[in-house]
Amino acid sequence: LQNEINEVPFFDVQLPYELALKIFQYLGKAELGRCAQVSRTWKILAEDEVLWYRLCQEEGYLLDRSISDHSCWKLALKNCRAREHMLKTNWKNRVGAVSQLRYEPGRVLCDVHCCDGLVMAGYTSGEVRLWDTRTWDYTAPVLAAVPGPGGAGAPPHVSFVRINSSLAVAAYEDGTVSVWSLLLGREPIHHFQHNQRIQALALAPGGPALATASGFQVKVESPDDKGFWQTPATFEIQKLVNFLNLVPDVTGSPVAVAAAEDIVYLLKAEDPGKILHSVYGQPVTCLDVAAHEAAFGIKTFGWLLNEPNQILLYNLETNQCVTKVGNSMGDFSCVNLHSSPPNMLVAGNKDRRVRVFDLRRGEAACSVYGHQLGVSAVQMDEWKMVSGGQEGLVCVWDQRMGTKLWEMHARHPVRLVWFNSHSLITANIPEEKNPRGSSITEDDPSLHRKYRGVIYSYEFSVDQLAVDSVLPICRSSYDEVTGYNYNIGLAVPYDSI
Repeated sequence: LQNEINEVPFFDVQLPYELALKIFQYLGKAELGRCAQVSRTWKILAEDEVLWYRLCQEEGYLLDRSISDHSCWKLALKNCRAREHMLKTNWKNRVGAVSQLRYEPGRVLCDVHCCDGLVMAGYTSGEVRLWDTRTWDYTAPVLAAVPGPGGAGAPPHVSFVRINSSLAVAAYEDGTVSVWSLLLGREPIHHFQHNQRIQALALAPGGPALATASGFQVKVESPDDKGFWQTPATFEIQKLVNFLNLVPDVTGSPVAVAAAEDIVYLLKAEDPGKILHSVYGQPVTCLDVAAHEAAFGIKTFGWLLNEPNQILLYNLETNQCVTKVGNSMGDFSCVNLHSSPPNMLVAGNKDRRVRVFDLRRGEAACSVYGHQLGVSAVQMDEWKMVSGGQEGLVCVWDQRMGTKLWEMHARHPVRLVWFNSHSLITANIPEEKNPRGSSITEDDPSLHRKYRGVIYSYEFSVDQLAVDSVLPICRSSYDEVTGYNYNIGLAVPYDSI
């Protein structure tokens, strides 16, 4: 005779359904499963969509979905956890597909940057190419450059490339900078020129703002409300810039952090000459910037004064040093703060070690040794680290165990390591842009592949395995007639069967 829809029997107490739901929202997955076995009424309550939708959001799954997008959120959470377990197993066992992003014939790779699966590469021919690794059959277009004066002479080498979710930027050896929109096509939307060679290029991770350093000048460019590009700030500094970053998630005018030898500047439009850190004779060896903090490695006098090299963490709001971590005799060669978990930081050193620091305790939580030369690129998440070395070795580590899961070797130093939950991008970029033995003519494709550099794309998702198991030679189309890149145009396009 009880109204079990509106009143839920909590032993000898009758509670309304909404109040009972508020009590059940404090339970986890295991407790809800046990409660579902008590009675039919409790089962209906424990499997309420509101409870499982909230659990799914708390664990970080399907954050962009609303409660009406799924009919069974308990099953959706189960599928998300199963996929996460599958991806973690594939990462550990190196189960997945690996492919090389196509070489430019006779060209040497200059710089590579990645953002959310979009890969941008610049070559010595002056060409800039874009890949979307999220779709296996994506044809990589060549972004058109601004023609030089008179169109005479060979195009300059690409110095730097940067990409975010909406823009792609390339800087060339002659001081020119071109900006493309990923939504508008292959023609550049903005172009400007520096009088000297560009030492550093930075692009805001989430906004349309870029910064360039040339000579003793740092210039910030951003579009206004109508889309017209302008220069909101130009900074004159005392020394040549080695590292340059834009602070993400800044409202108003862009804020840049520049490291010029032994001085670190915080460049704001309202306070152009702010020095964040300066110690004479202690140059900065690496730099990374997050939303509210900046981390950089400094090279001290070493054994002479018994001062080991360290990484300093500064708060960008208070301009004060928060903590100092690391006591190494080798120079810190790379640091990653922006993509690390909260209160964590990963750094690579020339002493061939990768170190993970807990910023709350101010000490190293993990230290692994596995490179023959210095570490050149690092990134980490909650359970793993990926590091690249000067010798061309890419290593994947289990952070908690401190053990190497697997490794892969290529010829040139690893300059880029980027990964998300299901994919990994690595780039081996040569030191020498004009290798010995290459032909004098610029268009000669005889330059051997081993001198050009390579970009690897790994896919650990099971959904991509069946597709990526198709060999690259079998993905040709009728319009592909060149054969010097070992991707021969086939008579039958197998990819369209």
